[in-house]
Amino acid sequence: MLKRFWLWLGRLLGKVLLFLIVVGLLGWAAGEAYYSWKFSGPVSSEEEIPADEAELTQGIIEDAIRVVEQHRDNTRVMRDAHAKAHGCVKARFTVLPDLDPALRQGVFSEPGKTWQTWMRLSNGNAYPQFDRVRDARGMAIKLLDVPGKKLLETPASAGNQDFVMFNHSVFFVRDVAEYKLNFAAQADGKKVLAFFPSLDPRTWELRHLFIALQTLSPAPESPVTTTYSSVAPFKLGNHAIKYRVIPDPQSCPPYELPAQNTALPNFLRNALYQQLSLDRVPACFALQVQRQNPDHYMPIEDTSVEWSEAIAPFETVATIKVPAQDFDSREQNLFCDNLSFNPWHALPEHRPIGGINRLRKAVYEAVSVYRHERNDTD
Repeated sequence: MLKRFWLWLGRLLGKVLLFLIVVGLLGWAAGEAYYSWKFSGPVSSEEEIPADEAELTQGIIEDAIRVVEQHRDNTRVMRDAHAKAHGCVKARFTVLPDLDPALRQGVFSEPGKTWQTWMRLSNGNAYPQFDRVRDARGMAIKLLDVPGKKLLETPASAGNQDFVMFNHSVFFVRDVAEYKLNFAAQADGKKVLAFFPSLDPRTWELRHLFIALQTLSPAPESPVTTTYSSVAPFKLGNHAIKYRVIPDPQSCPPYELPAQNTALPNFLRNALYQQLSLDRVPACFALQVQRQNPDHYMPIEDTSVEWSEAIAPFETVATIKVPAQDFDSREQNLFCDNLSFNPWHALPEHRPIGGINRLRKAVYEAVSVYRHERNDTD
């Protein structure tokens, strides 16, 4: 009797499992068909600005100030994101000598030109935490003494051209409207509502949840061994493009980083210090651009969609060399903390485009002003 029961139960569970597998496969096939239809070209090569974007942006600024205040320490107001730096280092940014003439725009207009640069490497969270915690990682690049009128200019940033990137190819929100709902939920400490704003399944953002989980990745071996992407698009002359920075170890002396103690809270800073300051070995990168092909689904206004490399491969436009240096001093760390990076610190030839970049212009500047006023820095 008992044997027959277990055989019956086993057959029942097998049928249930088979049913769930079939339903899952059908759901996956339906999802693939839906997104293949939804994510098909052509798309606009120009910006499309929603009527309510300015109002939404003001609400996001208020939420960003709340996040800054929630995560401030006893003496300083920190950034609303990428609060923890692994280091702020000097670098040399050199335009390729044989660059395609169509890409010779802005800071790339003179082949072979070298720009002196600051590079900030960071964790993405708004509160400093152990490096082993899953997180986004950021790279911000500031070219110095760049002549010309900038799109956003203060006395401190008049000579700057900034590039701001992080280590994932897409963003976990599509536009400013979704960012407002997502960020407000996080600011209220209700992270689950960021992707499930109501009981209605039609409002759930499962694809964007998966992107967010992928963005919160394990720590790399070192901040100089990972790829960083602009995520949002930019103009480069007449082209709409995205940027990325990839490690370029073949352009530097061979180097193998000694094993790091990943239990230490700041082991990524230690890895950077080991290579640049102790072992005196430089780090090399390549800056690349990907040109939009509007005949395919490469949208300007949706940062959750990856532009296909098979259709639009990345092209190297510049190299970046971080020389051996001593960077981990109190003075340089404070200087780094007070630096403001903004993709709108840019020549018109590098104009940021798309809703997330328009949002950045307002939010970065508002938080920077607030942070510097509260910290009493110029």
